[in-house]
Amino acid sequence: MFGSLLGDAHAEKRLAGVGTRFTFYQEDSHVEYLLYLHRYLSELGYCNTKIPVITKRLGTKGKLRKIVRFSTWTYTSFNWIRDEWYKDGIKRVPVSIGDYLTPLALAVWIMDDGSKVSKGLKFSTNSFTYNECLKLVEVLNDNFSLKASVHSAGSANQYIIYIWKESMDNLKNIVSPYIIPEMKYKLN
Repeated sequence: MFGSLLGDAHAEKRLAGVGTRFTFYQEDSHVEYLLYLHRYLSELGYCNTKIPVITKRLGTKGKLRKIVRFSTWTYTSFNWIRDEWYKDGIKRVPVSIGDYLTPLALAVWIMDDGSKVSKGLKFSTNSFTYNECLKLVEVLNDNFSLKASVHSAGSANQYIIYIWKESMDNLKNIVSPYIIPEMKYKLN
């Protein structure tokens, strides 16, 4: 859940605020990743086993976009995760992120929101503050000895995290067991 929340997933209170569910979505070009995530969570009993389908919606400038989406069931046991991540309804990097950024969570974050850039890798962390991005860089170094830095995303108050090329071999060794074949291009 933590790896997905670093990316595009979101948590929402349900059942009159009693429980929380997570929603995952991706463009259809990443359907294999979303199906992998769905299979993983359904095998753990967190969501329906019905395979998600590709749907269409109208995007910006009238462009037709295909997306794949699914949600977990609502559980009160998920509330603590939502409480860690959301402040006043806004998703924020939790102070405890270092405790939960495991090799699997890092791999999920890469598959969800990572992109190959030159000889390194970037995370699209545009919705997080500069200080939150600095915290993530610190955790990447502390947990995995990865060298990374925060860069402007080109818009005011939007940032990306760049994993240096010197850390790419280390990163590959850490996450390769968890990266599905269709997403390995993000590491090569």
